[in-house]
Amino acid sequence: MNIHEYQGKEILRKFNVPVPKGKVALSSEEAVKIAKEDIGGNVWVVKAQIHAGGRGKGGGIKVAKSLDEVKQFSDEILGMKLITQQTGAEGRIVKKMLIEQGMNIESELYVGITLDRDSGKNVVMVSTEGGMEIEKVAAESPEKIVKETIEPELGLLPYQARKLAFSLGLEGQQHKKTVKFLTALYNTYSKSDCTLVEINPLVVTVEGDIVALDAKMNFDDNALFRHKDIIEYRDIDEEDPLEIEASKYNLNYIKLDGNVGCMVNGAGLAMATMDIIKLAGGEPANFLDVGGAANKTTVANGFKIILSDPNVKAILINIFGGIVRCDRVAQGVIDAANKMDINVPIVVRLEGTNAKEARVLLNNSELNFEVAGTLKEAAEKVTAILKK
Repeated sequence: MNIHEYQGKEILRKFNVPVPKGKVALSSEEAVKIAKEDIGGNVWVVKAQIHAGGRGKGGGIKVAKSLDEVKQFSDEILGMKLITQQTGAEGRIVKKMLIEQGMNIESELYVGITLDRDSGKNVVMVSTEGGMEIEKVAAESPEKIVKETIEPELGLLPYQARKLAFSLGLEGQQHKKTVKFLTALYNTYSKSDCTLVEINPLVVTVEGDIVALDAKMNFDDNALFRHKDIIEYRDIDEEDPLEIEASKYNLNYIKLDGNVGCMVNGAGLAMATMDIIKLAGGEPANFLDVGGAANKTTVANGFKIILSDPNVKAILINIFGGIVRCDRVAQGVIDAANKMDINVPIVVRLEGTNAKEARVLLNNSELNFEVAGTLKEAAEKVTAILKK
């Protein structure tokens, strides 16, 4: 689950991670009131709140040096269609703004915490290249990213926090404050069941403070039952309507830009299916994992979600029968197809328990299925159909 920057900073405050003074606004009048009464000072930052990075480059972050500018920039940003690298050409409509105090920035750093899946352990990363995309730094100057792998039973140890702070070239009080910051940040990450915490930039102010100027946080959906306060941060306006609909049926769905609808059981198999579609020259329209117990109901719901995307011109069903029997899935596909108005070609590949029986059912049905024996064959058939 993703949340807004202002929500991330609310969480960080609870764990004593230093962040600028700020408050969310839904109108320019409210923005001016927040700047004047809640924050004070003479410099403020107006920041669009959407679930995407690159807001500054798209015109979604502006520095105001008067209350008149706070109102002007708020009027410009609120309701704008903000297009960034992460939103795609369709962009996002800005419905909320974060009004924040301006900071006297001396230098910008980077810190991120995430799970290293190779080691199965959390890793804390820091870099002197704050404000830049960390992927670009990793590609062009990997030596500028310093990492510390964290033992799960120990957490971030003091010597590791000191080592990371030293690698940023910090000394004296700045070093001590950074050690304290990193310790509090890891505590936030761990206790909130995060999958990612990214502070970019982490700033050193002229006054010598260490402050999280930005905050990006993602959470493990499987652990959200422990965090009702975080669940309340979910902003449905920032999610794809089809993804919201799929979640009602416990389907894992992510919309993509292609035209081949994919219905698969298992996340790994779904990713492999998308890869082989691309290798065959096609473009997947979605990631859809119907789960390990695919049946008539889940198949029908899967069809409903996939066909709601007008870009879908063909469907590839790829089911591996382990616990679930392939013949039951095949019958579910037939039943669902008979009850729905499906006007796109369907390629089906079923392998595993009772796969032969499943293929007989599909071939004997009166429906126009293309049945494939291998995943490669299925991908080639679906892309060939689209080229006709």
